[in-house]
Amino acid sequence: MTQVTQDREKSREQDGPATRLGTIVAVANQKGGVAKTTSVASLGAAFAELGKRVLLVDLDAQACLTFSLGVDPDAVEVSINEVLVGRGVSARDAIVQCADGVDLIPSVIELAGAEAQLLPRPGREYVLRSILEPLRHDYDVILVDCSPSLGVLTLNALTASQGVIIPMVCEMLSHRGVGQLLDTVTDVKTILNPGLEVFGILPTLYDGRSKHARAVLADVGQRYGLPVLSPPIPKTVRFAEAPALGRSILTTSRSSKGAVAYRDVAVSLLPRI
Repeated sequence: MTQVTQDREKSREQDGPATRLGTIVAVANQKGGVAKTTSVASLGAAFAELGKRVLLVDLDAQACLTFSLGVDPDAVEVSINEVLVGRGVSARDAIVQCADGVDLIPSVIELAGAEAQLLPRPGREYVLRSILEPLRHDYDVILVDCSPSLGVLTLNALTASQGVIIPMVCEMLSHRGVGQLLDTVTDVKTILNPGLEVFGILPTLYDGRSKHARAVLADVGQRYGLPVLSPPIPKTVRFAEAPALGRSILTTSRSSKGAVAYRDVAVSLLPRI
């Protein structure tokens, strides 16, 4: 048993039996560059500030979330890859404690081969659910950073989750990616996970000075009939600076507009988790 697991078990003993299970939330969009990883790291830190027990899961072979939280992917001994492909380790064996009060199941480049290994497995879409379900007793919220694709790993995340957040850059071309993802969400709800809900579209990289960005923001909710999480996340260089320090923007630039926006979004999501 790892030290993280021992600490978590001790915390559970002190807190008493859980009254409800934590909520698993996939942060997904098959389009890259929409601030998925930034949103997972920042919302995770914001929930931790609100006193929630937070686990982040890096489900992207690029391991950007892992690096952003100060963990060297090349030095990781047990990752989500080993847990998924069934190498005799549990999810708790892979958990590492990070700054900003969150725990992490890290990723490594070898995860790129996991889809091929999962394809021939019966019930392959349910593998991640079986891994994360026991951890819902230990955490209030589990955020999954999905890869920019609609492959087996993203299907696993949607099947395991109670909710999905869709980050979207406030540009017209981003609409197409959202529509494709919503088609996939509909299929997942029909076949694999009837309880899946879209918690909302999260506008990112928003420039309020741009007439185009304002028009896209005004249109997106009506176009898809979905809630639009508020406030939109502003475009700022502070987001690029945070990963180099292995922390979220909530620590590196606490009073910045970006940090404040993610805190407000986290508060708005509290009733869902």
